[in-house]
Amino acid sequence: MFSRDNWHEIFHTLKKNKTRTFLTAFGVFWGIFMLIIMLGSGAGLENGVSSGMGSFATNSFFVWTQQTTIPYKGLPRGRFFNFNNDDIDALKTNIPEIKYLAPKISGWSAGDGTNNTVRKEKTGAFSIKGEHPEWEKVDPMEIEGRFLNHIDLDEKRKVAVIGTRVKEVLFEPDENPIGESIRIQGIYFTVVGVFKPLNTQINFGGEKEQTIYIPFTTLQKTYNYGDIVGWFSITVDDNESAASIEEKTIKFLASRHSIHPDDKEAFGHFNLAEEFEQMRGLFSGIEGLIWIVGIGTLLAGVIGISNIMLVIVKERTKEIGIKRALGATPFQIMVQIITESVFLTTLSGYIGLVSGVALIEGINTALIKFQIDNEMFKRPEVDFTTAIIALIVLIFAGVFAGIIPANRALNIKPVDALRAED
Repeated sequence: MFSRDNWHEIFHTLKKNKTRTFLTAFGVFWGIFMLIIMLGSGAGLENGVSSGMGSFATNSFFVWTQQTTIPYKGLPRGRFFNFNNDDIDALKTNIPEIKYLAPKISGWSAGDGTNNTVRKEKTGAFSIKGEHPEWEKVDPMEIEGRFLNHIDLDEKRKVAVIGTRVKEVLFEPDENPIGESIRIQGIYFTVVGVFKPLNTQINFGGEKEQTIYIPFTTLQKTYNYGDIVGWFSITVDDNESAASIEEKTIKFLASRHSIHPDDKEAFGHFNLAEEFEQMRGLFSGIEGLIWIVGIGTLLAGVIGISNIMLVIVKERTKEIGIKRALGATPFQIMVQIITESVFLTTLSGYIGLVSGVALIEGINTALIKFQIDNEMFKRPEVDFTTAIIALIVLIFAGVFAGIIPANRALNIKPVDALRAED
């Protein structure tokens, strides 16, 4: 296999018909090249979606109230009801699997375009959210200054944490908003922090950059909501199932608010953990499909090499006969043919592999250099394990491509080969 004469013979055979060799090798090159490009693009798509979720606590779910559909305990169907402040402590006490509980409530919507926030001569229409400090743990963010704390809630402080877009609209570019006042619905609030969201894929009622967070209790008082809670954001312990705790939570809240146990429409809910698992399953399916398509394309190139090797064996019938007559063993003949096949397959495939990785890295470098920020496509990449798997596939493909031609060469009898015409 490592004989210098054998390799000289291999190179001589491949050079003898350069066009045929190139076209044959191109099939394998293209197969592995497309496999790498598709894998890199799939990784870029997954990275884009995953980075859009940022550090959001994926083991979370959200619950809010809706209209009842089943009469219960003398109460009619079609009844509207609300969560309240007592539900907060009740949930913490009765459902110990809850890790973070963030009750939420919204101020009057700015969706109609009405300006609800003023600072000096500047105004803007923003989403106003009443938050608990735990929300920062559910939906982490970069903060200049600080986020809301429990003292803000207990004392119903008039403080606000504003999004980056709010800062751009209400303040000058070189102005520090921390400690400055803004007026929301006629009430002055002191800005204690500016936040930049770490995820952009999960939004609740408007873009986060255009949101103003004020203490939950302050918003209840400012908007005269009493003890109403809009909805609950709940993150469960890492070793717990969000789906099972979600079901347990809804049953508990239903019993507290006299909702029929079978009324499935009385509560709205959204399980982020289930959505995240579905997304992971989707990308696993995409990756599997990419491997199937890529290997199928590669297999077409390998079959092409196998067919060309059959032609080469036929052309070298007399040469093989002479070798057999001079004492060459069947194993030596087989090794010679398979070595040619593996060399051609591996060389062309390796060039395709390197070209594909180079193109993916080039795209990634261009995205970074030109600061192209696409929420759905980031950091296309091909990891080292994938490259190793691709090389192993190439080697086995080369062996496969050479087996049939090698067997045909072994079936050539020396006497018949010497009588063959050139």
